Amino acid sequence: MRSETLSLKTASLSRAKDRAKDYFELTKPKVVALILLTALVGVYLPNQALPNFALLVTTLLGIGFLAAAAAAVNHVVDSQIDAQMARTYHRPIVKGRISAFNALFFAGGLGISGFAILWFLVNQLTAWLTLASLVGYAFIYTLYLKRATPQNIVIGGLAGAMPPLLGWSAVSNSIDPNALLLVLIIFSWTPPHFWALAIHRKQDYAQAKIPMLPITHGVEFTKTMILLYCVILTLVSILPWLSGLFGYWYLAISLVLNLQFICYAVRLKWFDKAGLAYKTFKFSIWHLMLMFIVMLVDPSL
Repeated sequence: MRSETLSLKTASLSRAKDRAKDYFELTKPKVVALILLTALVGVYLPNQALPNFALLVTTLLGIGFLAAAAAAVNHVVDSQIDAQMARTYHRPIVKGRISAFNALFFAGGLGISGFAILWFLVNQLTAWLTLASLVGYAFIYTLYLKRATPQNIVIGGLAGAMPPLLGWSAVSNSIDPNALLLVLIIFSWTPPHFWALAIHRKQDYAQAKIPMLPITHGVEFTKTMILLYCVILTLVSILPWLSGLFGYWYLAISLVLNLQFICYAVRLKWFDKAGLAYKTFKFSIWHLMLMFIVMLVDPSL
């Protein structure tokens, strides 16, 4: 009898853990982690120091909750598309492990909590800007742009580029031109990042009837655009140094990273081979992460 009870408790605990993992997956934790890193840079740079612990925690918590809410809404809206793609067919809503209603309820709770934290414990400007980012990604991009135009990721990329501005406004309660330069870096980085993945997953996007650039304009044109945006990204990345925000350490390391990105784009354009598009996509993630780590370290150097 005791062994049966213990077995039932073990099974119940296992189900609870699996359910928690599914809800955690809805938040796209890796994406949110990168968002929080770029937001942290925005928090640090205005005074070249971290603010008091309470402001730091509430800022990152509020931004993280709203980013997670947007991710959960994306899971719901894209569930039919996800079911047709090898990269996403296993997601919790597609497999029926979480209902769309429960996912939206979860997203609503995260969104309201995140907005309230920012509104009451940070400042109203940051709350509104972060909410605007959620609406831009979860609704304008996911519901409309993604299905409407091959420029979806260019236009919609602005929502994903906002975190440095959100962090900056949390500390300064203002929209600073230097923060906008950081937004511009992510905005320029987004198209080559996603288009490399779109080349790798071209058949999936075609099957799901998503008008990504490789489908509407062809793979070769997309490769050209990836190279063009990598060059634009390199030039844009110099602007924070010209403005005096960063020093020579940032300039040197950012140039190295951007030239590597250009090398990937050149290889993709003229020396392509199996798997290179996906390698370019993976490098782009490391590229952005290292760029923003350098931004954190440079002022102290």
